Amino acid sequence: MHSIYSRVNNVSATLSTVVMILLAGIALSSALFTAHPTGTLDITSVKVFAGEARRYPHRRQEYAFVNFNITADLTTLFNWNTKQLFVYLEAEYTNAKGVRNEVVFWDRIIRRKEDAVIAVSGKNKYPFREVSAKFKGSTPANYTLKYNLMPYVGLLTYGEAVHSTEAIDYPPARERVE
Repeated sequence: MHSIYSRVNNVSATLSTVVMILLAGIALSSALFTAHPTGTLDITSVKVFAGEARRYPHRRQEYAFVNFNITADLTTLFNWNTKQLFVYLEAEYTNAKGVRNEVVFWDRIIRRKEDAVIAVSGKNKYPFREVSAKFKGSTPANYTLKYNLMPYVGLLTYGEAVHSTEAIDYPPARERVE
């Protein structure tokens, strides 16, 4: 006859196996959903101003300020396994030294399907600066609204929701805000 410890061990092993199989099934079944988010992204203006670098008080650095309009329907990304959606606006360009940069300057976390229709008219949420100190000689930037889908169970999914229609060049830097 088996002891109580042996019986508890068998029951807990069986339950943990069933739970792991169930979680694997949930993760695999959410991979079957395909989503095609739609929307538009308009960059209304890009302005560049010279300023002082935060860590080096006597070093001059250029900062870009981007105004944009986003309308996007991301409801197709939500299913029963979606915990939250991290949405961010990214500028992609190559600087004068030939280094490819991807800069995130706006983001939002969406936790409910009802909040997944975005209509934002805004500006940078984070500083947008060139590490080499100047935007001069940089290629025109392409802007993209990207997302990171975080499920309850399974792998993170990355994707692109909306692209800007054309690359936008950086204007010459101004010394002060007008």
